[in-house]
Amino acid sequence: MKRIMYAVFVSSGLFILSPAVNAQKAPDTVLQQATLPQVVDFALKHYPLIQQAMLDEQITDRQIRSKLADWLPQLNLNASYQNNFQLQTINFNGTYVRSGVYNTSLVGLGLTQNIFNRDVLLASRTKNDAMKLSRQYTATDKINLVVNVSKAFYDVLLTQKQIEVLDDDIRRLERNLKDTYNQYQGGLVDKTDYKRATISLNNSKAQRKTNEEALKAKYSALQQLMGYTSKDSIHLVYDSAQMASDILVDTLSGVDFNNRIEYQALLTQKKLQQTNLQYEKWSYLPSLTANGAYNMNYLNNRFSKLYNDNFPNSYAGLMLSFPIFQGTKRTQNIRIAELQVQRLDWDIVNLQNSIGTEYAQALAAYKGYLNNYNVLRENLDLARDVFNTIELQYRSGIKAYLELITAETDLRNAQTNFSDALYQVLSSKLDVQKALGTIKF
Repeated sequence: MKRIMYAVFVSSGLFILSPAVNAQKAPDTVLQQATLPQVVDFALKHYPLIQQAMLDEQITDRQIRSKLADWLPQLNLNASYQNNFQLQTINFNGTYVRSGVYNTSLVGLGLTQNIFNRDVLLASRTKNDAMKLSRQYTATDKINLVVNVSKAFYDVLLTQKQIEVLDDDIRRLERNLKDTYNQYQGGLVDKTDYKRATISLNNSKAQRKTNEEALKAKYSALQQLMGYTSKDSIHLVYDSAQMASDILVDTLSGVDFNNRIEYQALLTQKKLQQTNLQYEKWSYLPSLTANGAYNMNYLNNRFSKLYNDNFPNSYAGLMLSFPIFQGTKRTQNIRIAELQVQRLDWDIVNLQNSIGTEYAQALAAYKGYLNNYNVLRENLDLARDVFNTIELQYRSGIKAYLELITAETDLRNAQTNFSDALYQVLSSKLDVQKALGTIKF
């Protein structure tokens, strides 16, 4: 609403739906198989803050139209009736006589037309920029929503992947527990290996339960960002190979401030403020209005005969209003407007510095996560080879169970770390794209 007020200040029957219709609307509110583009598109259509921003655009448009309506002729109908209980007494040639009639009535049409008025001229000059600024604010909200929804999408996938890793880990541990228990029963090993297997299995199950509960919360956060109100669950659809190929971004391109919607909005604000400065300078100019009226006057002492006779009058003219001296008010207002323009210049400089810092930080984080991703991918391959080798050696009686548990833990950690690294790279890529102003919606 503050955005709307800024723009305005500167631009001074019942139908029963059939089941078939309800069925047609269902796909718009229910999303069961959801890819990332589908989730983002759904959020842009249903997230409450985006809907409010779009309504703000319409409100701004209507308020501008309301101000521009002052350019059109203003026609008014005025009607009055007056009963005089006592007529006015006047002295006429030394004699006191009553003047006037007991009943009077007036019906008149008045017409005014602004010829020059600085308020209406300001609205006319700024209408396009005011709407442009409102759309830029909406675009800012949409960009932030795309980033936040994408990150929430990745966060859900990360937790799901962690659960999958733990499922694989639990299956291996259950098999190891069974083997060590049989070996313990056969007297081949003591109960230490059996108990270690039990501890590892319990730890993995506990961690899986924790992730299951976290997944519910993360789904809820994603649905809130999407504006998803259906009770039907969402099943996220993704291609791991495609996601892995999408991690790269051009790190050599420099920052172009003009690509940032925030920068564009500030330039639009400056243009509006410059127009507002001109508006204050127009305060030295006169305002000119054309006006006219046609009045029907009815006069009679008897109410029953009041409207029998009409004594009309009419006129047309111009009204010029020229402010001569208002103290120093106009001078001060002009100076205030000039200072506001200068202040916006510093806002632009500050935003440029912030964008440069934001890009540098986002790029550094992205490069770090990308390097980490490549290292951890190699570690995952190594951990998988080590585990497979030690598992075979353990079953051949060459390695101790403790080494198998260690290899199992290393493999699980490598899988979890690799998944974390992938989604960290994807999330940091979004930050780089946002800093560059290349987020699309």
